[in-house]
Amino acid sequence: MSDLDTISDRILQILQSDGRITNLDLAARVGLSPSACLRRVQDLERRGVITGYRAVVDPAQTGIGFVAYVTVGLSRHTKQAQEAFERLMRAAPQVRECHNITGTVEYLLRVEARDLAAYKQFHTDYMGAFPHLERLTTMVVMGSPKDLRG
Repeated sequence: MSDLDTISDRILQILQSDGRITNLDLAARVGLSPSACLRRVQDLERRGVITGYRAVVDPAQTGIGFVAYVTVGLSRHTKQAQEAFERLMRAAPQVRECHNITGTVEYLLRVEARDLAAYKQFHTDYMGAFPHLERLTTMVVMGSPKDLRG
């Protein structure tokens, strides 16, 4: 983002907190005319800086009462093992995020489930069935005082 000026930076900050803001209101908040603001937003979209817009959903309202971050270590460190694991994670609706990371494990997951029993079933039946799973550590989210994911 080093090639973004302060106005484009401000546009991105505002859109990340309110993706439904009207162009008129956005323009007023960043000090541009509506047409200039719209051109900036369209340019950010065209360049791939803005990759989409989405709704922020309250998990509790959709039946999600359990959230955990899970670290995963694989027993095989091959491209094939990683690709197989990543395919498995893409297919799992409980896995909301999957990140390949550095350190003592290969992956960090954000997992959402109805409750602890549903997570246990996912943990045992789904994750436990992966043949190259060596280490799995679950950290249960007790609260999120700051969460800026959109």
